[in-house]
Amino acid sequence: MENVTVQPIEKEDIPRLQFIEHEVLPGTVFMDKRKQLLFQSMILGNTYHAKVKIIFETTTGYYEVETTVWATTDDFVLLKGGVYLPMKCIHDVIIP
Repeated sequence: MENVTVQPIEKEDIPRLQFIEHEVLPGTVFMDKRKQLLFQSMILGNTYHAKVKIIFETTTGYYEVETTVWATTDDFVLLKGGVYLPMKCIHDVIIP
């Protein structure tokens, strides 16, 4: 993900995007770390309504959304407002 342009996006605009079909992270260590960060984000979101930044990839490029994480599953992340984001598209989670 080096030297790419990351566009900011509002969570309400995410459903119109087309997501890639493959896993963006190179291995299970990175995927486990992502899952851990998303779980921490969910706890912060449900307890303190804290927002995090999520960087993800679609068929048209890279995006960054600042939002509250309400829930996570093995395959998806549920954001505030009922917006789902496929786990396999997420490159990074930034917790302030």
